[in-house]
Amino acid sequence: MKKLRVGVVGCGSIAKHRHLPEYHANPNVELVALCDVVLERAEQAVETYGGKAYESYQEMIDREELDVVSVCTPNYLHAPVSIYASKAGANVLCEKPMATSKEEADEMIAAAKASGKKLMIAHNQRFVPSHQKARQLIESGEIGKIYSFRTAFGHPGPEGWSVDGKDSWFFRKEEAFIGAMGDLGVHKSDLMRYLLGEEIVEVGAFIETSSKENTDVDDTAVCALRTESGIVGTLAASWSYKREDNSTIIYAEKAVLRLEDDPTHSLVVQYATGETVRYELGKIQSNDAGGQTGSHVIDHFVASILENKEVLVDGNEGKNSLMVILGALESNETKKIVNIQNELN
Repeated sequence: MKKLRVGVVGCGSIAKHRHLPEYHANPNVELVALCDVVLERAEQAVETYGGKAYESYQEMIDREELDVVSVCTPNYLHAPVSIYASKAGANVLCEKPMATSKEEADEMIAAAKASGKKLMIAHNQRFVPSHQKARQLIESGEIGKIYSFRTAFGHPGPEGWSVDGKDSWFFRKEEAFIGAMGDLGVHKSDLMRYLLGEEIVEVGAFIETSSKENTDVDDTAVCALRTESGIVGTLAASWSYKREDNSTIIYAEKAVLRLEDDPTHSLVVQYATGETVRYELGKIQSNDAGGQTGSHVIDHFVASILENKEVLVDGNEGKNSLMVILGALESNETKKIVNIQNELN
């Protein structure tokens, strides 16, 4: 079987820790082109993974006959690179947040549809075993009606993980567009949509820059969310947590689900009967030392292409998760609850 020819745009931390090693480990792909505006980074990656180094993504996509393009750039380039790659006939895997506006997201979806190729957004939390098990419990009706939830994603900030440290693009609004809400919050808006199986339609938010200096993006946010059936909950995203928190708690009629809230048991189900069931399902991916386990995103994307199956997080899914974050920004600015239902796909 012919291997898929893969090009990666952006050779920073997310490519270094996730995309490049996971493509390299997949027997059905060949890394043929790696691109970064800092050419030296691409050249260093080529030394490890092979292929050809490029400084311009347009040149890379034009010269190489690529089956797949992974977009691992600063946020403001997600849409331009994805659209260019789709128009060139490549399947696109784009990092989150999908885009910086509804209009950009719509353009990405349209470009992929016109090309007849796939567009997937790399929301890896859907692939976490505890999250998948919780979704099964919810879908089966075992825990009854869902009443509320609280979910959080926080850590000390990207300076400890980004290749540029404190000088990272994450802290520059013209490149990042949004701070902790785009880096971490959008993971959780996507996760709650996935777990609950319905859309979030109303958003209220307080968004602050309180812990980081010399930045014009948010680092701490708390949102109130309501789904279409009336489930209410909170979402917190922060770069001010001294220890990582990636937990979710769901309160339902027959049980409480605690996801990634216990150091040993990734899912704890506390039933109303008094019974408690603890699952050891493996650790969630983390930026902490030893936390870079396989995300399953690349393997799923490659398999979807080869088997011509739907991807788990297509452009529409990515857009609807983004709209929650854009709604939070609007709520913070207007000091009003924002209804996003009419913006959803």
